[in-house]
Amino acid sequence: MLNDEAKLNHNIFSKHIEEEPTRDGYGKGLLEAGKEENIVVLTADLEDSTRCQWFAKVYPQRFVECGVAEQNMVGMSAGLALSGKIPFINSYANFCPGRTWEQIRTVICYNNANVKIAGHHAGISVGPDGATHQATEDIALMRALPNMKVVVPCDGIEAQKATLSIANIFGPTYIRLQREKTPIMTTKETPFVFGKSYVLWQSKKKNLDVLVVGVGPILTNALLAAKDLEKDGIGVVVLNSHTIKPLDGKEILKWAKKIGAVVTVEEHNIIGGLGGAVSEFLSESYPVPIERVGIRDVFGESGKPEELIKKYHLDKKDIESAVRRVIKMKS
Repeated sequence: MLNDEAKLNHNIFSKHIEEEPTRDGYGKGLLEAGKEENIVVLTADLEDSTRCQWFAKVYPQRFVECGVAEQNMVGMSAGLALSGKIPFINSYANFCPGRTWEQIRTVICYNNANVKIAGHHAGISVGPDGATHQATEDIALMRALPNMKVVVPCDGIEAQKATLSIANIFGPTYIRLQREKTPIMTTKETPFVFGKSYVLWQSKKKNLDVLVVGVGPILTNALLAAKDLEKDGIGVVVLNSHTIKPLDGKEILKWAKKIGAVVTVEEHNIIGGLGGAVSEFLSESYPVPIERVGIRDVFGESGKPEELIKKYHLDKKDIESAVRRVIKMKS
């Protein structure tokens, strides 16, 4: 049974599910957003990898190739924003915001400049590129900055919607994107409202046992786990909390009070990411047992994406185990 406000792509449970990288959805959204003449796009020698080439081809006069100079790119974007433009800056997440955090803090956030930061190739699923290119701390870096907003789309369709949405929201915003093709779990009709989470899956079981809050493409594994757990009589609600800052505390609190146990799922360090945000919020608002599924405070390594997801305990079975553990903690 689905929440009335959400539509799930039911092919997610099929072996023939359509796949698309979230970076592709971002590129499509950027091209569509480009109809607004104040939109300007900058990249640091990664035009193709960040899917900015589609915008550059149609709007070359509003595209800036900054070269391998990410910190300069941040400074340029702040100047453009303070002049009335809406810049989108693009690089691998480990370089921007990783390498550029101080510049983002001082020239973007401190000035509340209307810059959109697209961090690409995030998470361990970048695969063979290894730890130096696997951003698993970027959400934490951005969450800590005053004025910064953070959104993590779950698939290509949602990435396109999120890109269009943040183009129309004033202020510094970070959008996290991934390289690999991942399942399309939403539809064009699935609602997307910045700052508002929504239910992707609700068990048919009358008595619900656990709330799973997730972000990004790893939500696919949460859905698959929920489907299997229902067969064992465990009722699960899967909430897509695509906006991590500001967190939709109202929706999380509603389900936490109703169910009494929470599992968070993310392809990011459990310190400072979604798990941290949800834990902080509920510890102050309505403490309940929580299990966090994510990177356990370690660096990644080279390997195939599916191998790394398994090694770092982010697959379907790991989520199922976390659900069973948190249910045992319920009073």
